[in-house]
Amino acid sequence: MPGPYVVPVHGDADLPKAVDVVVIGGGIIGTSTALELAERGLRVALCEKGGIGHEQSSRNWGWVRISRRDPREVPLMAESLRIWADLNRRTGRETGFKRSGIVFTCTDEKSFADHERWNRNLEGYQIESRMLSASEFNAKYPGNTMKIAGALYTAGDCRAEPQKAAPAIAEAARDRGAHILTECAVRGLQLSGGKVSGVVTERGEIACSSVVLAGGAWSSLFMGNNGLDLPQLKVLNSVLRTKPLEGGPDEAIWASGFALRKREDGGYTIADGSRNVVDIVPASFRHAAKFMPALSHEWRALRFRVGGRFLDEARQARRWALDEPSPFEYNRVLDPVPSKAISDAAMKRLSVAFPVFKKAEIAQRWGGMIDVTPDAVPVIDAIDAIPGFHVATGFSGHGFGIGPAAGRLMADIVSGRTPLVERHDFRFSRFSDGSKIELISGF
Repeated sequence: MPGPYVVPVHGDADLPKAVDVVVIGGGIIGTSTALELAERGLRVALCEKGGIGHEQSSRNWGWVRISRRDPREVPLMAESLRIWADLNRRTGRETGFKRSGIVFTCTDEKSFADHERWNRNLEGYQIESRMLSASEFNAKYPGNTMKIAGALYTAGDCRAEPQKAAPAIAEAARDRGAHILTECAVRGLQLSGGKVSGVVTERGEIACSSVVLAGGAWSSLFMGNNGLDLPQLKVLNSVLRTKPLEGGPDEAIWASGFALRKREDGGYTIADGSRNVVDIVPASFRHAAKFMPALSHEWRALRFRVGGRFLDEARQARRWALDEPSPFEYNRVLDPVPSKAISDAAMKRLSVAFPVFKKAEIAQRWGGMIDVTPDAVPVIDAIDAIPGFHVATGFSGHGFGIGPAAGRLMADIVSGRTPLVERHDFRFSRFSDGSKIELISGF
């Protein structure tokens, strides 16, 4: 895997015969759900087709932010910030979490007004966030060459290390009795009387009464084998990291053409938050109608292409029997080739804006597939059509920061507790009950 080096988690050798809950997917959402459930005394098995945190959970930027989120996510993210602050102690491991702040620059007065208006979403949350004038921004970052109208500065935002977080949470779940099973793809659900009674994995069967699917970019394919239509597509984001560099910003910064986040090792994670690649695949046509509002809103940021992935997904089985290998066993890690052109352009623009980065040495590049929904809001819900089946997916590039709270909300739903926050906006049925699909994108 040429992607980032992830702290290794060695899976358990033995498959449990029966548990209360099987969690499918070993990313930040799945591991957080497993930890929450195990802490409540439930018997848990987490099944991951590859390695813990090897897909988007280790390939994201490492931002733990409440700023500029879709307002529907703000209450859950506020809870997540509280959980993150205690995660090192709770897991007994290092996640790289640090309260360092995030800055979103504003190119003109309209953008400044939009960010100022968005910031009202944080009223009542006791989150330190304010607008910076252009002169305040320049005083904060002397030597920058940016011509901006100002910026949104949320000092209460944080960062963490994606290559450490999911493994730390998974190991903590195991400390509390959860089974952690790597290279153990779940082929499908076992049903009795229409309800979940277990799962079939490539290594055998596990009896259970509840299943949580936290499969990221693979969730739609898994659900389709059970006759469930989840409108979800994949977007490729390209990232590079530098070797340690002195003199750069401590805060994460998003600007037109680049985004950066200081790493625990002193280097930087750098990407372009405004340009992503979308491969045209068969699912693009199946879900086109539901994604039209998002397409009309975001088309300038997307680069569409037709290539080998269309054929790869066209040949991929959409239905399979549980006694035969599933598509998940043929692709252990979704490891796309990054766009060198996009990341090089981001690096060039960053070096102009902050000349200190002209000295930066590129250490590594990787690509990550973001699982997106039509409204860029996740599904965190129980699936009425199959009692005992639950889904937490479609985090649309926002999953790393919100992951610990999403896991707690999912655990609340599974265990029948009062939900951490109102869950109406995360319901699966919104894509089929005639609800308006609305992309808010942080404003």
